Amino acid sequence: MSSFIPATAPFNEEQRAWLNGFFSGLMGVQGGATTSDALQAAGFANDTITGPAAPEEEDFQWHDSALPIVDRMELAAGKPLERKLMAAMAQLDCGSCGYVCQTYAEAIASGDESNLTLCSPGGKDTKQMIKRLLKDEGATESSAAPASTSNGKTNGIGKTNVYSRANPFTAKLIESRPLNKEGSAKDTRHVAIDLAGSGLSYHVGDALGVFPANCDELVASVIDRIGADPNLNVTTGAGLTKTLRVAIGEDYCLKDPTDELLSLIIDRVEDESKRLMLKTMADEGVPEGFDVLDVLEVADCRSLTATEFLETLDPLNPRLYSIASSTKVVGDEVHLTIGKVVYEREGRTRKGVASTMLADRVESGSSVRVFVQPNHGGFTVPADPTKPIIMVGPGTGIAPFVAFLQERAATKAPGKNWLFFGDQHEAYDFLYEDELKANVADGLLTRLDTAFSRDGEAKVYVQDRMRENAAELWQWLNEDASLYVCGDASRMAADVERALIEVAEDQGNLSTADAQAFVRKLAADGRYVRDVY
Repeated sequence: MSSFIPATAPFNEEQRAWLNGFFSGLMGVQGGATTSDALQAAGFANDTITGPAAPEEEDFQWHDSALPIVDRMELAAGKPLERKLMAAMAQLDCGSCGYVCQTYAEAIASGDESNLTLCSPGGKDTKQMIKRLLKDEGATESSAAPASTSNGKTNGIGKTNVYSRANPFTAKLIESRPLNKEGSAKDTRHVAIDLAGSGLSYHVGDALGVFPANCDELVASVIDRIGADPNLNVTTGAGLTKTLRVAIGEDYCLKDPTDELLSLIIDRVEDESKRLMLKTMADEGVPEGFDVLDVLEVADCRSLTATEFLETLDPLNPRLYSIASSTKVVGDEVHLTIGKVVYEREGRTRKGVASTMLADRVESGSSVRVFVQPNHGGFTVPADPTKPIIMVGPGTGIAPFVAFLQERAATKAPGKNWLFFGDQHEAYDFLYEDELKANVADGLLTRLDTAFSRDGEAKVYVQDRMRENAAELWQWLNEDASLYVCGDASRMAADVERALIEVAEDQGNLSTADAQAFVRKLAADGRYVRDVY
């Protein structure tokens, strides 16, 4: 990946890595921009820092999250490997991988990143396509340590205590407090974590990476199914020696069965009907929701060695959560808003690995491994405190906007603030209700519009509230307001964008094409920013 930040620039390694990735992605998306343009857009004066001229404009036709992966790959046909890899990504530039789509692809192609499973929105389709591309191109998966960003503190003699994805900080859990009231079908938690002594810092709009651990019951069931000794010492992919129980608990993903696992056990299964079932899974994909234990139960095969089994598993990746606090208010703490994932399938309780860990399996005072992932693409409060902001965050998408409001209050920002929040039931699911109503009462929140989908005969969502308030929403946009969206990419965020286009059509008397161009211009100007997953 090109370096746009010279060695003499006053940035640490984390800032330098992030800025390089950001400017590289920015010039790919906003074709024709130069390094100088990008720096000015980021708030740097020309006489502050200089860099090489930008490469020629490159048209990433596949960089559209609405396109199916098959269509994206067709558009990237004939391109270099790094561009084909980019087309395989989810095209959200969500940052969950620690990169944007372009820079993650380039890191894989160059061998700087060996983990091929970091694109969580792309899921299995992306992972399989990446592996296929590397195989077809004759590339090999690098054994180099993953490229990482860091965030730490200097100890006074020129050395830095660095905490990053590759070297997480062991923090203490302060609390995991339920936000839903009794009667709710959901369990959403306000999680507070102590960062004291880490030197870690964050800005509103950043995310916190949390390294999860698999639950003990699931680990025990998996080990039993392969007929192994849980206390056997094994060497992990990172070269560490641990017991099998600890290694599977801390280092390996038990959610998505890999093609390598299926291939391994197919040859060990004696029952022909089970072998055919596993071959079908290998050819057509495992059923939705099937995990590693499901596949082992189908195979009913206890002849696997621990080492060969571990070699087929994907790494257990950290989970990124939008930060729900401002350091100006909470100091050395960091707060998150996390929805606990638990459901029944085929007679077994399935659990979200990180959400249930933070809700149930880690007590106050216990340790969690974390790192800060800086935001990308301008998802933070405007530099000009007088600018109005519009925030759309249903469910746990409220998290970054709790931080935005804390920041605006702490800095006494005079700009207007408008929040759209939605969930299922007002009586049970009005997250941060007391805080938000207090924000309205003291004038911090100029407007609060809510949508509780299960409280009426017809379901009402945040995008419906946007349409209902189209005239005022259009007025705010014409007053230079920035609009922020946080939440599910495939449904909510797409519905919100459609509503925004309709508002522009109706209130601006624009054609659909012109309304779409208006929304694209908002995004290009940094006034329509999404944190979606």
